[in-house]
Amino acid sequence: MSGQRSFFFREAVLIVVCLLLAFSAACNRAKTPPEAANSQSSAKRYPLKGKVVSIDRQTKTANIDNEPIPGFMDSMVMGYTFKPPSQLDQLQPGDSIAADAVVQGDDYWLENVTVVQHGSAPAPQPKAALHTPSPGELVPDFQLVNQSGKRISLHQFQGQPLLLTFIYTRCPFPDYCPRVSHEFAEIDRQFRADPGRYGKPHLLSISFDPAHDTPKVLREYGFSCAASKDPALFQRWEFAVASAAELPKMAEFFGLTYNEEGGLITHSLSTAVISPDGRISKWYYGSEWQAADLLQDAAAVAHPAS
Repeated sequence: MSGQRSFFFREAVLIVVCLLLAFSAACNRAKTPPEAANSQSSAKRYPLKGKVVSIDRQTKTANIDNEPIPGFMDSMVMGYTFKPPSQLDQLQPGDSIAADAVVQGDDYWLENVTVVQHGSAPAPQPKAALHTPSPGELVPDFQLVNQSGKRISLHQFQGQPLLLTFIYTRCPFPDYCPRVSHEFAEIDRQFRADPGRYGKPHLLSISFDPAHDTPKVLREYGFSCAASKDPALFQRWEFAVASAAELPKMAEFFGLTYNEEGGLITHSLSTAVISPDGRISKWYYGSEWQAADLLQDAAAVAHPAS
């Protein structure tokens, strides 16, 4: 009888041990946060092959002319970020690369980048003399044509804050011109809600694509950006283009670089806040600003501290 009790005791201990091990394994599996698991499962990966068109070291992005990606996109030039960002350091314009294009919601980036073949041409050197607009610098009176076909000049906006940026209407890169125009639309919306607070700033979006961006094209682009067909829009926010002769001088002053290749224009971003006396108050390179930043800048130059 004692041997039977001993057998049942050993069996009970064995069952308890098994239950403890199973519970421990379940706990260990539960340590993976559900949001992390969902995040990993929602990301889609696609093999990418393409050529580096241009690199912006400051914003840590590169424009890649990629081959067709089945199930994702046709052949096109797209701007990409990199994870980790250090992978960008190995690249030069003209390099052929292979990588994983990772897409998660509205976000996308490249991982596991390898250089298949280095470009035959040497990488272009940055312009040593590229001008950087400095606070207090007088802005030249550049001449433009606006969305109504009217000739305008920068000096005519003196007396009020001027928020100026550069775009081209065909830009396909979501983090470039479309983002800048979206932020300007938000500035316009907030200005209309409380005009006195920001000193009634004037917005000016300048195209560097004179061959395509005619007054009619700019007008339709403006209506699209503002989601409105109200012509009163252009009393606050104008869209203009510089002539082919004026554009290089204007781009040089505002630190803008652009280059047309295969029907697309690779370019940097340049946004300036100009005080009512026609001088540079603040200059932003790239897209590291939001509508709230420029509204604050506009209020500061409209109501300077005494």
